[in-house]
Amino acid sequence: MTTNAPRPEVLRYTAFSSSPDGGNPAGVVLDATALDDGDMLAIAADLGYSESAFLTPPPKDLDGPEGRTYGIRYFSPKAEVPFCGHATVATAIALAERTGPGKLVFATRAGTVPVEVAEEDGTVRATLTSVEPHVEEIADADLAEALAALGWPAADLDPAFPPRIAFAGARHLVLAAATRARLADLSYDFARLEALMHRLDLTTVQLVWRESATVFHVRDPFPVGGVVEDPATGAAAAAFGAYAREFGLVPEDAVLTLHQGEDLGRPGRLTVTLRAGDPRVRVGGAGARIG
Repeated sequence: MTTNAPRPEVLRYTAFSSSPDGGNPAGVVLDATALDDGDMLAIAADLGYSESAFLTPPPKDLDGPEGRTYGIRYFSPKAEVPFCGHATVATAIALAERTGPGKLVFATRAGTVPVEVAEEDGTVRATLTSVEPHVEEIADADLAEALAALGWPAADLDPAFPPRIAFAGARHLVLAAATRARLADLSYDFARLEALMHRLDLTTVQLVWRESATVFHVRDPFPVGGVVEDPATGAAAAAFGAYAREFGLVPEDAVLTLHQGEDLGRPGRLTVTLRAGDPRVRVGGAGARIG
């Protein structure tokens, strides 16, 4: 962006809540054509949200509805990230308020992500479809380091949920707490966990507690993004859906509800949909403009 170029409009939306006071806030720039990497990082850092999204012209080979395809990039206050679910939902809702509900297609660094936006009983909801996910093991030494950084004894883990790294656009370490109290008590060594996450190329650590067969409570430390905790994490929700299905913790056809942000005073609700025969994961939720 040249010094004489006007600063683009930076919108503020929350995702996974119909209230501006809930969910996860994101910055949204609907036209980032004139911005370079430094400009986008500076805007994200100035906002201080866990991520902000920047729309660019779509690649020529991107297939989708005319006028509803975009390139999209995501920046935390510290760095660019390959994919961000909540900023995708926020951007889709911002676009739908201008061009109406329907299908959108985004070209991300992680791959093509279609989004369906619909209005239900006066609430606008967006549902993204992830890239194809996968799950991999974590070395014992790395798991021990993660638990040490969190201050979690191994005995506090739920043995039904094996620790794994899951990917559905970004990498997340999935750890399940045995109790809700363990999940609520989050006070970790920021620098130590950040170093491990950089080494393992992790975006967040997805901490989970199972309330019932299809209802979960989650928290996501995000030191690599420069924030202690992400209030609602769509990319991690997609990764967790793939993880839960792979280990038979939920049916192949399932609709899961993830509650996140309650312990931060920003309650959000993420809907994770799994379909038999389709490895991709759908993550949806409401959104609202802030201010």
